[in-house]
Amino acid sequence: MGKNDTAWEGLFEKYRILDKIEREGQYIITADEIRKFREPRLMTKFDHKINLPAIFQNNGLSILPITRGEYIISSFSAYESFEEPTQEVYRISIPHYLQSLVPRFLVSESIALNCANACGVMKDFLEDDYILPTVNGRMSSGQFDFDINTKHGLRTVNVCNSQIEIDAAYEGASYLSLFEAKHDLADDFIVRQLYYPFRVWNQRVTKEVKPIFLVFSNGVFNLYEYRFEEARNYNSLRLVKQKNYMISTSINAEDIGHLVQSVRLVDEPQIAFPQADRMSRIVNLIELLSERGMTRQEITSKYAFDERQTNYYTDAGRYLGLIEKGVNVDNEIYFFLSEQGRYIMTLDYRSRQLAIAKQILEHKVFNETLRIHLNCGEMPDRTTIMQIMKRSNLFNVKADSTYYRRTFTVIGWVNWILDTIDE
Repeated sequence: MGKNDTAWEGLFEKYRILDKIEREGQYIITADEIRKFREPRLMTKFDHKINLPAIFQNNGLSILPITRGEYIISSFSAYESFEEPTQEVYRISIPHYLQSLVPRFLVSESIALNCANACGVMKDFLEDDYILPTVNGRMSSGQFDFDINTKHGLRTVNVCNSQIEIDAAYEGASYLSLFEAKHDLADDFIVRQLYYPFRVWNQRVTKEVKPIFLVFSNGVFNLYEYRFEEARNYNSLRLVKQKNYMISTSINAEDIGHLVQSVRLVDEPQIAFPQADRMSRIVNLIELLSERGMTRQEITSKYAFDERQTNYYTDAGRYLGLIEKGVNVDNEIYFFLSEQGRYIMTLDYRSRQLAIAKQILEHKVFNETLRIHLNCGEMPDRTTIMQIMKRSNLFNVKADSTYYRRTFTVIGWVNWILDTIDE
């Protein structure tokens, strides 16, 4: 059990929170009460539903800030799932004279937003050539009320001078667009990050306010434009538009073909064959670890994983020789980049993509699968991939059902390599 789980168990027991929610439908808790068990900033920031402490998840609860020092707990419908990004990707280029915006330096939301703007993403997505950056940073919410769905129906919440944060805002002649930016690839987000800034600025300007979510990783920018159909209704969020932009890799099919032919195969490591279908999330995890090593619990909290997924994806990074596992001074398991992982993260974007592809293709099953795809023009079927796997000396894979499940990883990683090719 994590530290947040333990602390919240103690708070729920001390203040009989479940009993009070059962009677009154909500419980308001102060930062001072939380601080008796653990620092409030660590106990109240749950950007993704999967990050909620066990006692919240088991009882269908969420938490929202309502003042500078108070939070409300109830059975709120507080989160929204991202829709699957469209398949279409628009290629972009960083202006040649900019040396400080190369992909390996995109380690923060603010830098990623600057890069997207420099590449023309903002003007294209917002369909306005005259936008200018305006407000950003932390500010007070002022006062407003809103309605939100709970398992017992609609509930009204009163907000007064809570803290909000805007990552960026771009204003044109007709619209004010407020941006929330994230460096981690997740399945959902807490609507509050869009809703509170929307309500604040919807009261301050006469223009339409557009809430925009930007997710960036490994040179890819996924943008989502939303609309609140009813300004007062937290759950009236609707997706209006979604587009994807990728920094050009200058990689062509010949580069990948040469890599397949020239790479030297390695013996399979004594690590479970990966059960991590999305190579993009592995690369994203490597990006996060390039900043600093992280414990299993930190990865689980920051990256919208449960503990099982954390194990899957860190093991996948270890399988590729990019992540290593150790024990820190507090006797906690933690993960950090290997020497090869650190080296790859220093490369320019094109070289980095090719280096990661090389780490994958050093393994026979991925190499042979991609060769078949390049020769035949399509992905081999799962039966064929299973046959390749069975002759590749994979560690601790025995049952056909396990081989079949792992084919999803093979297909996912090979497709990732193919997607690095600029058309």
